[in-house]
Amino acid sequence: MIQMEQVRYSYQKNKDPILNEVTLHESEPVIGAIWGRNGAGKTTLMSLLAGHNRPQSGTIQVMGQNPYNNLSAQGHLCYIQENHPIGKNWTVNDLVTIGSHFHSQWDHQLAKQLTDIFELPSKQKISKFSKGMKTAAQIILGLCSNASVTIMDEPTNGLDAEKRKIFYEALLETYEGNPRLILISTHHIEEVQPLCETLIVVHHGKVLYHHPMEEMRERGILLTGLVQDVEAASQGANIIDSARMGTTGKVMIDDVYSKEWMVKAQHHGLSIEKAALQDYLVNVTRKQEGARV
Repeated sequence: MIQMEQVRYSYQKNKDPILNEVTLHESEPVIGAIWGRNGAGKTTLMSLLAGHNRPQSGTIQVMGQNPYNNLSAQGHLCYIQENHPIGKNWTVNDLVTIGSHFHSQWDHQLAKQLTDIFELPSKQKISKFSKGMKTAAQIILGLCSNASVTIMDEPTNGLDAEKRKIFYEALLETYEGNPRLILISTHHIEEVQPLCETLIVVHHGKVLYHHPMEEMRERGILLTGLVQDVEAASQGANIIDSARMGTTGKVMIDDVYSKEWMVKAQHHGLSIEKAALQDYLVNVTRKQEGARV
């Protein structure tokens, strides 16, 4: 469905690339999360996939076509930016009408349903909406497009917990009705990870990980106990974070949470738990930072 091969991109010539030799394949319909720290290159990656920019080198294909300056390829795409450009005088009714013109598989029923659930005034200018209401309008455009490749950059920004839940439920429902590739860039990885089948981690302009979410959920082990016991149990392991308070130590290890680790923790009198995915990703990318210095 999408293919990036050795893609390099910089906003200015002779500057360090924002993306450098990125290769990324996704051949099946999935809901995938894109995670990375600020400045990692996530937005650039998405804009290249959407055909908004042309790579300096390498190739990009979406549904077998180069997306850049290609109307045929754009027919398969919907890219919702974090602050999506919407006409100054557009209403939700205008958004739905224009969206249906650009996307042949537009879901009118879902658009009406989401407009009602998000409590959006259909005849009021979107430019007058609150941040959360603007986000809801963008969600309608993204989900109702039914595009084969749908990319949404931070789609829940500005939504309260209840509205985020509505979005997640609508996302699953529309995906089950029409499986397609939906990529979501997010900082709220703990919230979206139950919905996603794959995780793409972007770090310093490269794809650091592209693995099944189920596999990534199992990484990250926390060991806590007496400092000497923690040191003995973690000797030789890939430690990505550590802390000490008096005689108590705590480490995070980059490994799969397993029965073997539980047995080892018990043997050394340590408590063991699975690290939160967000904490694991922050620490593993921070460790990469240290490796670059």
